[in-house]
Amino acid sequence: MKTGAQSGFTLIELMVVVAIVAILTSIALPAYQGYVTRSKVPDATSNLASKRVQIEQMFQDTHSYAGFADCTTADTTSSQYFTFDCAVAGTSSAYTLRATGKNSMSGFVYTVDQLNNKVSTVTGVAGWTGNASCWITKPGGVC
Repeated sequence: MKTGAQSGFTLIELMVVVAIVAILTSIALPAYQGYVTRSKVPDATSNLASKRVQIEQMFQDTHSYAGFADCTTADTTSSQYFTFDCAVAGTSSAYTLRATGKNSMSGFVYTVDQLNNKVSTVTGVAGWTGNASCWITKPGGVC
């Protein structure tokens, strides 16, 4: 009686493949999550730059920063990941625009003032640190 050759994979071979996939996933997943976070940062910086242009245009017309829409009511609809607000200081000749992270970007805060001083603050996000002189775009406080 002749037995036919059996085809297929042994249990050991399947376990080796599963182990390799698990190792690759453990390396790739954190890198992917970092890229996803980095892709959301421009949402804050581009909106702040746009709002800065708008408030400066208003200042050219009225010689005051008071009355800018985002300084009276926080903007919660422009971005899925950030809330934008503004504070006018003193005699209405100074302001600070702020983007505060929400949802998956909670812990990120970006600000810019009338002198174009940019500041990034990050709390509670592993690998990310703030920078007092620019808007960070990468982990470690890199601008």
